Amino acid sequence: MPERRSRDVAVNRRAFHDYFVDERYEAGMVLTGTEVKSLRAGKANLRDGYVRIDGGEAWLENVHISSYAQGGYVNHEPLRPRKLLLHRKEIASLIGKVKQRGYTLIPLRLYFAHNRAKVEVGLCRGKRQYDKRQVLAEADARREMERALKR
Repeated sequence: MPERRSRDVAVNRRAFHDYFVDERYEAGMVLTGTEVKSLRAGKANLRDGYVRIDGGEAWLENVHISSYAQGGYVNHEPLRPRKLLLHRKEIASLIGKVKQRGYTLIPLRLYFAHNRAKVEVGLCRGKRQYDKRQVLAEADARREMERALKR
């Protein structure tokens, strides 16, 4: 059987600029039918999203999934909280890590794997301004070295 590739719907590039990603988790989402159709059309925005853990459940907050054009009266609310499907042990582990100073849970990308909508959640630490400058300087230096090797 051929291997199925995951198809990215949305990637949170801003998260990689603003945070150090220490760990990554794959989670399913509880979605309505119009949300799935809208995701298949690529209409999602993760920029301001975050994950909140409340009562032993993980919730995806502030992620915008646009209304489905042909949805009619059964359409969903674009910014509604969506429940994440994680194992109980993973949630317990995340609760302990988030209580540590400076950690937060950020959605990194939305994608389809085996026809199921998934979200990749990152356990992140915030970057300081000088960290961001250092990362940009390293990328510039790497690019210059590659250009010099091509010549």
